[in-house]
Amino acid sequence: MDDVRVGSIIRAVRLRRGLRQADVAVAAGVAQSMVSLVERGALEETSLRIVRRVATAVGVSLPLDPRWRGADLARLMDARHASIAGVVVDRLSRLGWEVWPEHTFSVYGERGSIDILAWHPPARALLVVEVKSQIVDIQDLVSTLDRKRRLTPRLASDLGWHPLAIGAVVVLPSEHRARSAVARHSAIFDAAYPARTPEVRRWLGRPDRDLRGIWFLPVSPPDVARKRGAGSGRFRG
Repeated sequence: MDDVRVGSIIRAVRLRRGLRQADVAVAAGVAQSMVSLVERGALEETSLRIVRRVATAVGVSLPLDPRWRGADLARLMDARHASIAGVVVDRLSRLGWEVWPEHTFSVYGERGSIDILAWHPPARALLVVEVKSQIVDIQDLVSTLDRKRRLTPRLASDLGWHPLAIGAVVVLPSEHRARSAVARHSAIFDAAYPARTPEVRRWLGRPDRDLRGIWFLPVSPPDVARKRGAGSGRFRG
C-alpha cells in the first residue's frame, strides 16, 4: 500500500464531493485530526480500522492486496484450500455421503462450480459445501452460496436425485481469525447460516431437514497433512 497515494486519493475524492474534513470526521466517527493524518499519508500514525472508516466516509474502498513471492502465494493459498477440502471429503465419506469435489454446473445459463457437492442416499439429502481458507468478501460469500443453494434442486433433478433435505454449509478453518470474522459480522452470518459446528455435525450424521450453517473444521497446514498421509474415502471424481 502506497500511504501517500492513499491519502491523496481520499483527499481528492473528499474535495470532489465538496466535503470538509469535519464532515468526514463526523461520518467516520473519528477526530478531525485523524482525517488530516490520513490525507497526509501518515497511515502508520493511526490504525487500519480508522483509515478504512475515513475512506468509507468519502466513498473510497481500500481492498488489501497481499504480495509474497509472486505466484508462490497463489500456490500456497490453493494448497490450504485443497487441504481443507480434503478433510471435508474424508469426513463426509466416512459418514456415508457420496462426494463430488469441484462439481461444475450450467443451469439456466448460470455457470460455475461447487467446491463440494454431496448426496446421502439413505436420507435422500443433498449438501452444498463452500470451502473458505479465509473470509475476504462477506457479501460475495453469502450471495455465491445462496445462488448455488438456489440451483441445487435443478442440479439434483439432472443427476436423478429427489432430495428430501438440502444443506448449505460454509467450511472455515477452526482458528481465531476465522472465528473473529464471523463474530464481528454475526448479524449477517446468523441470518444467512444460523447453524454452527455442533448442529452441523449432528445434521451430517442424520440429515433430516434443511440446514444452513457454518462448520469450523480443525485443519493441519498443507505440509503437515502431506507428511501424515491422505485419508481414504468414497468419493466421485
